[in-house]
Amino acid sequence: MEDVHSGRTIHDDESYIDIPLYMLPGIVLIPDQVIPLHLFQPQMVAMMKKVAEPENDKTFGIMTYRNRNDGEMDELDYIGTTAEIFSIKDETDDISGISTLRIKARGRQRFRLIESRRDITGVLRAKVKIMPERILPENLCGARPPSHFKFCCKPMSASDTIAALKLNVEKKSIFMKPKVAETAPVAVKRHRINKLTCANYTWWPPWVYKRFDTDVLFQEIMKELRSWNDSLNEAKIPQTPTELSFWLAQNLPLDDTIRLRLLSYDSAIQRLRYELVVMKTCTVLQCKYCNAPIANKNDVFSMAVEGPMGAFVNPAGHVHETLTIYKVQNIQLIGRSSTEHSWFPGYSWKIAQCKSCANHMGWKFKATHKNFTPQLFWGMCRSSLVPGMKSGEMNKNLQAYR
Repeated sequence: MEDVHSGRTIHDDESYIDIPLYMLPGIVLIPDQVIPLHLFQPQMVAMMKKVAEPENDKTFGIMTYRNRNDGEMDELDYIGTTAEIFSIKDETDDISGISTLRIKARGRQRFRLIESRRDITGVLRAKVKIMPERILPENLCGARPPSHFKFCCKPMSASDTIAALKLNVEKKSIFMKPKVAETAPVAVKRHRINKLTCANYTWWPPWVYKRFDTDVLFQEIMKELRSWNDSLNEAKIPQTPTELSFWLAQNLPLDDTIRLRLLSYDSAIQRLRYELVVMKTCTVLQCKYCNAPIANKNDVFSMAVEGPMGAFVNPAGHVHETLTIYKVQNIQLIGRSSTEHSWFPGYSWKIAQCKSCANHMGWKFKATHKNFTPQLFWGMCRSSLVPGMKSGEMNKNLQAYR
């Protein structure tokens, strides 16, 4: 494929822009997520070729649509993500002259749909408002006295405190001669100050502010991630709250409604708290259609350094977000194994469906070489899975969070 853009297009927060719109069922694009597209429709091929022209910013919008029984749209249905093309390949059949287009694009910014229309060529265009990313200040920055600042970056250990006390005693030995053994416990007690101590000067206790502290959230999320995926490369996990919140939204097996709700939040802390609730509550992955248990959360693993979830496109142009899993249950296989168009080179695939409701769930992948590891794994479609608990407390906990 040919690289068409080496930069990065970022629009101002809360600005209004006019962009082409691509409606993609079953896909909720997350900022920084890479999505492959294989386009056949002449209108879409012409639209993307124009977007990728050198004088344009290579940006278009991606939105999903959900099947609703009442036929009405709610506020989540107006949320989408801008995508920026960074790689493209134009393929034209010599006999028929039909042009197809392969594209790789990366999610950039969240937007809210204002209005849409079709131009004279039939391409859907939309006026959208770029949603802002609210960077909140530290919770207690206005309540912390200056004397507490030196304790906020790194809590002092007892040994560090005693060492500092000894140095202070030596400097002041000409004026007084206190016993280090008697004064050290007092010093240790006095230095038990952290960045949440000043919460005692406010209306709320420290535990309230602790729930919104980014460092505490990061530690709890990493603990939960280790219980989900012991093979995860922690060095590849983003360290900033905004990037981490989008990385989790991309890699956790969330349904479209939860993903859209996360995109509706302008604060990374709010997204991280919501994701942490899902991670703590979820113990199993279930079939979206009949709620049959499919896999345990600790059976999820990563086949790629980016994480356990990846977006793939088949020869027919359908995009599947696939979660890699070691073991599954309540699954039956249909058809024959094939290595043609395999998303994982060196592995054959076979269609897998739910044993209870017969809906398509994903594929079984088996190594064609003995030296491949793992020899067998499953790729389950995110659109066919929902996180759940055996006790059925998922919805109750998420409602309590909101």
